[in-house]
Amino acid sequence: QVQLVESGGGLVQAGGSLRLACAASGRTFSSHVMGWFRQAPGKEREFVATISGSGGMFYYGDSVKGRFTISRDNAKNTVYLQMNSLQPEDTAVYYCAARVGATLATRVAAYDDWGQGTQVTVSS
Repeated sequence: QVQLVESGGGLVQAGGSLRLACAASGRTFSSHVMGWFRQAPGKEREFVATISGSGGMFYYGDSVKGRFTISRDNAKNTVYLQMNSLQPEDTAVYYCAARVGATLATRVAAYDDWGQGTQVTVSS
């Protein structure tokens, strides 16, 4: 089990950028696939991006492709989400999640551990 703490959320105007960070506890961070999800009010939690333990493989949800970039620094036990060209529809609570193994996953149920979330609000 890993403990995850997100940071970096906030209020930004449309077209702006934010970088989220998720710090993980434990010594096995590099053995975990990491993911970012988001949840807007009244909607289901939505897959955003995932990255392999080494950082060499990644996959994005269709709504963020070309705008968001996931990365990780295993020496710092941290995964990042760089968000560019933000739009009001990107407004949500953003969560990071971890799963043991090598297979990337887009389903909420595939992840074992979750952070508490960080709010991102994009004004028009």
